[in-house]
Amino acid sequence: MHLARFPRIRLGHMNTPLELLPRLTEALDGPEIWIKRDDCTGLSTGGNKTRKLEFLMADAISNDADVVLTQGATQSNHARQTAAAAAKLGLKCHILLEDRTGMNDLSYRENGNVLLNNLHGASMEHRGPGLDMNSEMEAVAEKFRKDGFTAYTIPGGGSNPVGALGYANCAQELILQSTEMGHAFDHIIHATGSAGTQAGLIVGLKALNAQIPLLGIGVRAPKNKQEENVYKLAVETAKKLGCEGIVSPKDVVANCDYVGPGYGLPAKSTLEAIDIFARLEGILLDPVYSGKGAAGLIDLVRRKYFKRGERVIFIHTGGAIALAGYLDSFKI
Repeated sequence: MHLARFPRIRLGHMNTPLELLPRLTEALDGPEIWIKRDDCTGLSTGGNKTRKLEFLMADAISNDADVVLTQGATQSNHARQTAAAAAKLGLKCHILLEDRTGMNDLSYRENGNVLLNNLHGASMEHRGPGLDMNSEMEAVAEKFRKDGFTAYTIPGGGSNPVGALGYANCAQELILQSTEMGHAFDHIIHATGSAGTQAGLIVGLKALNAQIPLLGIGVRAPKNKQEENVYKLAVETAKKLGCEGIVSPKDVVANCDYVGPGYGLPAKSTLEAIDIFARLEGILLDPVYSGKGAAGLIDLVRRKYFKRGERVIFIHTGGAIALAGYLDSFKI
């Protein structure tokens, strides 16, 4: 798996820490719980999209882009990190934000990630729910092109084969850290949404013959749809890497029992997970992705899905800045 063959711009603080969570491990009285701190990638408060953007922004520049466009939900972590990457590289950034939650309070619409989009100099426009957002974005990109710009479009979440290379690379990083520590790990678990993180990890782990099961905790789509999306992208990513055929459908596992009332709407279990991580480990989760991923982790440990004596890695995908957009959910 020779990732140096692909254009890449270093945007993040790598390697991110891989740490034991001793107080959470003790409190849950199950397996050893470790955390991969991809909330510490460093680009505008960090997050998992930075890994994808290292490859996506390099591809944009190699295509002579002077404006990048992307899309996501109102409190999109990906949009914020794209805006930051564009600012760092001197590119114009335009973002389409979709209302997926129906939340109209001021903190949700203007604080958190939206505030940072503005600070990074991105221009934004809004769309209602239920549209084909990638098509909406391409239509706006055509307007930029007619105005003389060279526009580069990035799908929601940065989730295409170019972006997924970032998490194939993360798989290499994890295995190297495991080897250097002398610890074998038994499971990896993380929040899965637009599919790029899980698809990239699967391809990387399979290419390395790591033999560590990967579990995605869904934040939006039903299980069958989520697994279908991840598998399709994993196949495309493996082909791009030159290792076609290494991924099979059985490698793609998603548990979508922790979505709660819907995408971007925290469930009771989400809020509990955020509280537990904050109070026991001083780690902040977000209400859209990592909070739901952690809710799945906590519940599965309680239900003995993971065995005592095993080591489980939770990949923290970042996004805690979005907490500022959910003030009504945290009335203390």
